[in-house]
Amino acid sequence: MRTLIFRTVAPYLTSLMVLFSVFVLLRGHNEPGGGFIGGLIAASAFAIYGIACGVSPVRRALYFHPMAISGFGLFVSSMSGVVSLYLDMPFLTGQWTVINVLGLPVDVSTVLFFDIGVYLVVVGSISSIALALEEREHV
Repeated sequence: MRTLIFRTVAPYLTSLMVLFSVFVLLRGHNEPGGGFIGGLIAASAFAIYGIACGVSPVRRALYFHPMAISGFGLFVSSMSGVVSLYLDMPFLTGQWTVINVLGLPVDVSTVLFFDIGVYLVVVGSISSIALALEEREHV
């Protein structure tokens, strides 16, 4: 399904879906959403882009290998749990702090970094599977 209309619309649709996935990721602390759902939306965006334009443009857009993205996400998630061990608390106990960004207070927590790690794991693993299936289909 590589029609001219689909190939033209796919990059814009992919951009909007990735932006929406980041919104869902960051919204997940107070409302439904989070790293897993946001990662699925982003992986779906890359799958649509792969169907429309092929696998090599998606690999160039991702810049890093999908499994490297997944591995880094696993590292970020596990390191967010290690922070609590240094404070003599059980593993994965949430820690919060406030930082000032341009004079505005921003709440930062280890829960946010755990969600970001889950997001990266889902994007990397699902994108890797989708790209492998798309490559196999055209061989």
